[in-house]
Amino acid sequence: MDFALILLIVGWIFCLIWIPLVIKANSKIHPRALFVCFFAEMWERFSYYGMRALLTLYMVKVVFQQIASGEADVKSLAIYGTYTASIYLGPIIGGMMADKYLGFRKSILLGGVLISLGHIALAAQGLIAETNEFFFFIALAFIVVGTGYFKPNISSFLGKFYKQDDPRKDPAYNIFYMGINVGAFLSALTCGYLGEQVGWHWGFGLAGIGMFIGLFVFWKNLKYFGDKGLVPDIKYDTQGFFAGLSLNKIIILLSLVAVPLWAILFSYDDVFKIGLSGITVVVLVYLIYLSTKYENGSRLLVVLILFVFHAMFWALFEQAGGSLTLITDRFVDRTIGNSEIPASQFQALNAFFIIIFAPVFAWLWMKLNKLKAEPSTPLKFVYSLVLLAIGFLIIVLGAKSAMESGESIIVWAIVFMYLFHTLGELCLSPVGLSMVTKLSPPDIVGFTMGAWFLSYSVGNKVATEIGKLISVGDLDENASMAEQISPYVDVYLQWGVYVVLGCAVVLLALVPVLKKLMKGIH
Repeated sequence: MDFALILLIVGWIFCLIWIPLVIKANSKIHPRALFVCFFAEMWERFSYYGMRALLTLYMVKVVFQQIASGEADVKSLAIYGTYTASIYLGPIIGGMMADKYLGFRKSILLGGVLISLGHIALAAQGLIAETNEFFFFIALAFIVVGTGYFKPNISSFLGKFYKQDDPRKDPAYNIFYMGINVGAFLSALTCGYLGEQVGWHWGFGLAGIGMFIGLFVFWKNLKYFGDKGLVPDIKYDTQGFFAGLSLNKIIILLSLVAVPLWAILFSYDDVFKIGLSGITVVVLVYLIYLSTKYENGSRLLVVLILFVFHAMFWALFEQAGGSLTLITDRFVDRTIGNSEIPASQFQALNAFFIIIFAPVFAWLWMKLNKLKAEPSTPLKFVYSLVLLAIGFLIIVLGAKSAMESGESIIVWAIVFMYLFHTLGELCLSPVGLSMVTKLSPPDIVGFTMGAWFLSYSVGNKVATEIGKLISVGDLDENASMAEQISPYVDVYLQWGVYVVLGCAVVLLALVPVLKKLMKGIH
């Protein structure tokens, strides 16, 4: 049997055993809402990461196959960066709409429907012999707009079931984060295998089915949420606002109009970068303004400062879906026995390690909290940057060894790189989600979460620019292994090791200041 298929089967069996054990171990500690949100988010991330595992390879090998490989790499990485940046830009608007008009529940359901439509369009695209570029962008735009409603609001919604400084909150977000990565793990294995080995439309289509399942689970469990997440004021659903339509119906219609407008942006990378830069400045300035309007508003300044380091982390981490996928596809020895593991399946490693270690970190933070020795949120961020740098150092050493020997990079270099990147992620991402719900005033938590996701957006777009530094155009077909891998080594060493460690040192120096600004919140 194909080894990649064996991985797929074993992965599903593992999750079907592991997830119930984790839920059972925590069911008496946390509210039911955690596990409902866990499951819904798991399937939403299944859809996102299933598509993400295939996107760069699909563009290079199908959408832009008619142009030179070096140009295809650059164009594909630019669109990948715009797409992933957009995924985390939309939550600013989605968070505001939930806070003021739609409520968390309606926003989550609306987002799920739009995401599902996007995956249906992608699957249809995969069946067409000749790829239509704009139709492809429309499909991506549906997912972008839908994620803007779904992603920030399910994270913020979960926070409503815990008090502001509840010691269970960080562990809850670690478990929630494990759900995210169960979806990512299974989708990279399953959609990656189907997309590369069977047909692209199978991979994209299965990702859409995953989103439908998550949407259904959330809808069926609405009764367990009590009065949390409802429309802030019923008049937004019932009173006519324009042409007999309520305000919330108009918001839904405008969301559909936004899809083709966003699709156009994929063809104008420079316009998108200028727009993202402008939005980032406006949002950060507005956060500074809000910090003067609320009691304990200085806590928002901590969100703003950590925003910068959070974005830098993702700028390097998100090479996973771009340049790291390309180096894995081209230069890593992926042969096991008589079969070759698809490059897209390696993205499952990150999620696999999170599934294993998220419960460990949840236990660790609670244990250290009881001992009054838990690191502060800013210090956890420092740890994350150091671990990220170690991961890049590992792949650099593996690549240098391959350059000297003239052979492929050993597979263990990729495996251990993902391990250290994952440990860094666990010190940063779930902690950051929890931090936002702790430090934000209750009436703007959706906006603040959206602003936090903007740092993901900035990081993802910067990741594109870093990835472009690696592309050297079309090398001679007789180019040596060293010539082909050298650009990766130079960029990963400079940015992934030196710059990231420099950021860690700066943040370490800021930790005492940030702790004071947090005013008692750990």
